[in-house]
Amino acid sequence: MSKSVFGIATTQGQAETIVQRLQSQGFANSEISVLLPDTSGTGDFGHVKSTKASEGVTAGATTGGVAGGALGLLAGIGALAIPGLGPFIAAGPIMAALSGAAVGATAGGIVGGLIGLGIPEIEARRYENKLKKGNYLIAARAMDSDQVDRAEKIFKEAGAEDISTV
Repeated sequence: MSKSVFGIATTQGQAETIVQRLQSQGFANSEISVLLPDTSGTGDFGHVKSTKASEGVTAGATTGGVAGGALGLLAGIGALAIPGLGPFIAAGPIMAALSGAAVGATAGGIVGGLIGLGIPEIEARRYENKLKKGNYLIAARAMDSDQVDRAEKIFKEAGAEDISTV
């Protein structure tokens, strides 16, 4: 039984706290995902945008990952250009889901990728709207009901919004 717990963090600090707590509770970096809009342009994230928006959701090359912090330890950090939504940073299994060839402009970009991860369409659209406003989507893949409970507790204690388990 593998399930994922999803939630929205409204600040980088809150996202870092959730990721650190997940790590301290035994979640592997490869089981934690983070998705956020790349609105900074300040160099906080080291990546190269190498995309063709007309081809749908496309992965960019990374050049060093996130500068410090718990988010920088996550696997598969990269840049995505999503037609109509702009640049995003993704890490973990969500990166593969959103950069896969099956997820393109016709599948709905972020919504299509989240649906592919098992999130109901109505929740996927809510997450997309939250991401457009600068929030962070965090997910933790849980291998058993104990991990699901721990992840949900971590999200709730950190004040995450729109927590769901699929």
